[in-house]
Amino acid sequence: CIKYVDINVNVKMDPVLEEGRMEHSVVSREAWLEARRALLQKEKEMTRMRDRVNAERLALPWVKVDKDYVFATPEGEKTLAGLFDGRSQLVVYHFMFGPDWEAGCPGCSFLADHLDGAIVHLNNHDVTFVCVSRAPLDRIEAYKRRMGWHFPWVSSHGSDFNFDYHVSFTKEALAAGPVFYNYRMTPPEQAHDELPGLSSFYRDADGTIYHTYSNYARGGEEMLGTMMILDCAPLGRNEGSTMDFVKRHDEYETKPKAAACCH
Repeated sequence: CIKYVDINVNVKMDPVLEEGRMEHSVVSREAWLEARRALLQKEKEMTRMRDRVNAERLALPWVKVDKDYVFATPEGEKTLAGLFDGRSQLVVYHFMFGPDWEAGCPGCSFLADHLDGAIVHLNNHDVTFVCVSRAPLDRIEAYKRRMGWHFPWVSSHGSDFNFDYHVSFTKEALAAGPVFYNYRMTPPEQAHDELPGLSSFYRDADGTIYHTYSNYARGGEEMLGTMMILDCAPLGRNEGSTMDFVKRHDEYETKPKAAACCH
């Protein structure tokens, strides 16, 4: 919905939400430029804040990983050290896909759609990226084929890995009360048996592994390039709640294309 106004008077630039539609003022190029420059200052502040946060993230202390974990992979069983694939850094995305689920989480699948093109760049920077789920490997492989993905994805089925990194919870734990997720006690009604997260690890020359970082909930949102593009689109993310519009990429309703002109 577009609202036309007198371009010679001061206008309120904030959009007004009416009946689910965003109403915007239409102004002169000069007025638009003034508003855009004001927003640019806030964008610069956000960029500088992100740089400071990134620096603090790199400065976090590390925790030595003393526990042995074994994962099922297409190449056979691997330890956590084996997942590094010869590199010094490992980033694990905790993909929500429980042992008895028929398919992976739609939101995690949305994120996974962004991964294949990034792998070669990450590897070039001495980083191995792996998705880990508690679903059995055969179910992971079947879903991966359905989605057309190629990134590494392994199963932690039968391992404590997902529980130790606070992304999986037993029914008993959820029934008992709040569970520890995103660095706070989370009420059961806001939790689930599987939740999203990302964890980073470093392996030194002696083979010692350290846990360096984890984020949860919306912490991984900057990995979602589609969302960043939608943030620049005229109507934004088109969501009522976080990612409520997201479906698996083969489940969107297809719209017929306009008929081509034939002469």
